[in-house]
Amino acid sequence: MSAGRNVDGRELQIPLQQLSPSLAALSLAQRPWSSEAEAGFLPQHGGFRDHFVATPEPKYCCEACRLVLCNPRQTECGHRFCESCISEQLSKPNPVCPADMEPLFKDKVFRDVCCHREIMALKVYCRSEKNGCKELMSLQQVMDHLNVCPYFEVPCPLGKCKEKMMRKDIPEHLSWKCKHRETTCEFCMHKMAMTELQKHKETICPSFPVACPNHCTFSSILRSELPSHQHECPKAQVNCSFTRFGCNFKGLNQDMRDHESSFASEHLRLMATRNTNLEAKVEDVKAELLERYKVLPGLSSRLSETESQYDEMREKYRQLEQKLNTMQKLMSSHSEKLLEMELEVRSLRTVREEVESLRSTVESIRSRVATLEGGRSGANPATHTLGPLETQLSRHDDMLSVHEIRLADMDLRFQVLETASFNGTLIWKIRDYKRRKQEAVASKTLSLYSQPFYTGYFGYKMCARVYLNGDGMGKGTHLSLFFVVMRGEYDALLPWPFKQKVTLMLMDQGPARKHLGDAFKPDPNSSSFRRPTAEMNIASGCPLFVAQTVLENGTYIKDDTIFIKVTVDTSDLPDP
Repeated sequence: MSAGRNVDGRELQIPLQQLSPSLAALSLAQRPWSSEAEAGFLPQHGGFRDHFVATPEPKYCCEACRLVLCNPRQTECGHRFCESCISEQLSKPNPVCPADMEPLFKDKVFRDVCCHREIMALKVYCRSEKNGCKELMSLQQVMDHLNVCPYFEVPCPLGKCKEKMMRKDIPEHLSWKCKHRETTCEFCMHKMAMTELQKHKETICPSFPVACPNHCTFSSILRSELPSHQHECPKAQVNCSFTRFGCNFKGLNQDMRDHESSFASEHLRLMATRNTNLEAKVEDVKAELLERYKVLPGLSSRLSETESQYDEMREKYRQLEQKLNTMQKLMSSHSEKLLEMELEVRSLRTVREEVESLRSTVESIRSRVATLEGGRSGANPATHTLGPLETQLSRHDDMLSVHEIRLADMDLRFQVLETASFNGTLIWKIRDYKRRKQEAVASKTLSLYSQPFYTGYFGYKMCARVYLNGDGMGKGTHLSLFFVVMRGEYDALLPWPFKQKVTLMLMDQGPARKHLGDAFKPDPNSSSFRRPTAEMNIASGCPLFVAQTVLENGTYIKDDTIFIKVTVDTSDLPDP
């Protein structure tokens, strides 16, 4: 619909179909004036500049721009501002209210919904008043009115035209004034824009009359019939139809019949000569093809054999390459592990020999002590000798205890080395989940540490830390999982801070294998990823890693055991 006025001045709606076919064909989204009023309803800065029927009360005016409030905001001191005006005030350093110089705080400025409702109910004149509109309405209704106001200026609905006109003048503009209005070619009845009509006639119109380019007696020919006329035009320059056989005659269409009748015998001779040559060539080609056909079966069989041999060799090569890569990896890992094991075994042998020596010494001392105790009643010198021997026995017992502790420590280190991972991946098996969870709930054992793992034999040393009853935000509701960088023996050779991507995962032990995981890139500014100065850095990870309801109701716990996997990306890690 479009708006206009009837003879008695009342506003009425005119169906688009009655205005113009091109205007009626436009959808609502294609009409450029449909959203223009809506886009310009709110002022970009400050308050409303509309012509109000009655002068607005001071309480409806902004303390900054003195215009009628747009999206009013009220401060703690009770004054009202436009939304854009208060934002400008708050952007200044140490903002103050311009009315009473009281300090302003962003969190103490709120929307004044009641004032906004009262302002939107104020009566205003139409924004197209200068064009002749006399309508009155509330400020709330301005946008709806502008979408139908006959005096509101809108661009041409066709889009290409840059002119603007009042909405009521659109039908006249589309019918007579717009250069891009739709028109019809009087020759071919094709519809197009007015600006394209002349070019259409001069270049592509199939029904437009044109003159023969050969200047024959036909002065006017339809452009679509010109190609067929060229074949029949007596003034057209053509070649003899026997050109491909060797005739070089060129002339006008009207002279071609005389040439064909007078040179018929010559044309036959040229055709015969051409035919003879072609037959000779065909025989030569046949002979050559026959020779090649005789060799073809042998070549085909040799090609098939070669292809099968090539496929076999390629498959063997692929298998050998896989075996070689596997063997190289195994040899590399085994040789390094073997070297470490030999060093540990040597140290254990030395300790074991010392312990055996100490044991034999202790046994001999004990036997001597027993002998002396048996003869204590016999002589006084034995009594004097017993004191130093008991002291020596005590000292040897102490040394034996120290060595046994060292032996246990070496045995523990040996077990850790056996279970340690050197490829950046940790598989952590946590048994007795229920008991450990109850200990965490009772605050006996809040967290557990995994065994260390490494990014390589000379790489970063790391471990995982888990809070079965949660930590921080996840306490009591989630399982919290963290990643810890530990102090290693080769830290001086490694790049810091630690930058490798870390993936934390809870393994699903059911057939679906729906593992739960999270990944993060370390923050280079965090102290958790700098070179450790103590035994280990502060843990970093996910306090809300997995809800306890999800963990305990799924298939993540089996035989009272859970599995946690930690993977560190070592793809871009340089060699130390």
